[in-house]
Amino acid sequence: MQKVLIANRGEIAVRIIRACHDLGLQTVAIYSQADAEALHVLHADEAICIGEPPSHKSYLRIPNILSACEITGADAIHPGYGFLSENPNFASICESCGLNFIGPSPASITLLGDKAKAKATAKKAGAPVIPGSDGVVSDLNDALEVAREIGYPIFIKAVAGGGGKGIRIATDESEFTKLFAAARTEAEVSFGNPDVYLEKMIHTPRHIEVQVVADKHGNVIHLGERDCTIQRRRQKLIEEAPSPVLTERLRQKIGQAAVNIIKAANYHSVGTVEFLLDKDFNFYFMEVNTRIQVEHTVTEELTGVDLVKEQIRIAMGEKLSVRQKQVVFDGHVIQFRINAEDPSQNFAPSPGRLEYYLPPGGPHVRVDSACYSGYMIPPNYDSMIGKLIVKGKDRKEAIAVGKRALNEFHIGGVKSTIPFHIYMLEDEIFNKATFDLTYVDSMLSEGCTFGEDLQ
Repeated sequence: MQKVLIANRGEIAVRIIRACHDLGLQTVAIYSQADAEALHVLHADEAICIGEPPSHKSYLRIPNILSACEITGADAIHPGYGFLSENPNFASICESCGLNFIGPSPASITLLGDKAKAKATAKKAGAPVIPGSDGVVSDLNDALEVAREIGYPIFIKAVAGGGGKGIRIATDESEFTKLFAAARTEAEVSFGNPDVYLEKMIHTPRHIEVQVVADKHGNVIHLGERDCTIQRRRQKLIEEAPSPVLTERLRQKIGQAAVNIIKAANYHSVGTVEFLLDKDFNFYFMEVNTRIQVEHTVTEELTGVDLVKEQIRIAMGEKLSVRQKQVVFDGHVIQFRINAEDPSQNFAPSPGRLEYYLPPGGPHVRVDSACYSGYMIPPNYDSMIGKLIVKGKDRKEAIAVGKRALNEFHIGGVKSTIPFHIYMLEDEIFNKATFDLTYVDSMLSEGCTFGEDLQ
C-alpha cells in the first residue's frame, strides 16, 4: 500500500489523511463541486472532483470513485464512515479491481449489516440478545403471533437500517397492524430492502457500545466501552468513556461479549459492537457497525491507541500493535458533536458561511474539524462543524474542562449546538449520570429550547 484514496469528506477525511501521512502514505482526496474549498482537499497530496453536489452524483457514485483511483494511481481506498463505508458491494468491487479496501471483508459487512443475521451471530456467540423474531418476518399474521408472544411495545426494524433510521414503534396490536406494512414500504424506499424484524422495546435503556479491533491473524481485542446515551431522535450528541454507570465486572462481561461476536463473524478491522443496557443493568446486543465511528476519538483519548492508523495497518496485513493486557484506560473522556443546527428551534439545520471560527485549545482539549473562518457549510451533507473532545482525571474534571472549552469555542455566521452542550453540562441529571435514551427527547417534548444561541 502506497497511495490511499479517501472516499469521503469533512472531518473524517481530514482525520484519515493525517493518519496516512503519519504512516508515510500518499493521499488522494475526492470532492464534489460543493466541496472544492474543503479542508480535506487542501490537506491531501492530490485531489480530484468526482461530481455534482448531491451525494448520489458524487460520493455515492462508485464508477467515479474507481476512475479517480485509476487516474491517480491509488492502490487503496479508505471509506471513512457513512456514504459507502458499510456497502459490501463497494468493498467487493474494490477487491475485484485490485484495490485494498481499508475495512472488513465484504462477507463480514454483509453478515453484520443484516440486522437479523447479526443478531443470530451474537446469539450463537453466547451474547444476550433482545427478545424478538427469529429473523425476518414478512407475513403480517406471523408477525402478529410473534408480537403477542414477546409483548408490547415492540420495535419494527429494517434489517438494512442504521443510524437510527428504519425503526417504527408499536404500542398495541391495532397500531402494529397499521405500522407493519408502512415499515416494510419505508425500508424498501430507504434501503432497497423491505425486510423487517421485530424486537421487544427495552424501557428507559442506555446506549453502550464497545470498540473492537481485529487483525487478519486471529487477534481480537476490545478497547473498552463508550456511553452514547445522550441522543436526539436516535442521533448521538454526546459520547463519553468510560460509562459512568458500569461496574468493572460488568465492563469486563460486555467487553468479552463484543470480542466473542467479532470472532464468530470472522471479522477483521476496527468495528463497534452496540448494546442496550436496561435499568436492572442487563445488557443486550443491538448491532455491529463495520467501520470507524464518529466517536472513535473518545476511545483514542482514553487508551492512547490511534484507531485509524491501526485500521490501515490491519488492511496492510500487520498484526495488532497492542494486546488486551496492554490496554490502559486513563481518566475520563467526553465528546461533544458541534453541528450547524439551532437547538433553540428544535435543532433546525443552519448551513451557511462561517464568518468566524475560533476553536478552543489548552490542556486536555482536542478538536477534530474540517472547518475554518470563511468556509461555507453546504446544505447537501450532514451538519457537523466539528467534534470537541475533552479529558479529565475523572468525570467531574472532564465536565469542567468541557465547560471551559465550550465557552472558548466561537462560531459566527451559523447557529450551532454549543448552547445545548453548555446547558447539558449545567444540568443536574446529566451531572448525576441518571439519564437514559429518552432524556433529551422528553425535554424537547416539554418545550425545552436549551437557551438562545450564545455565540
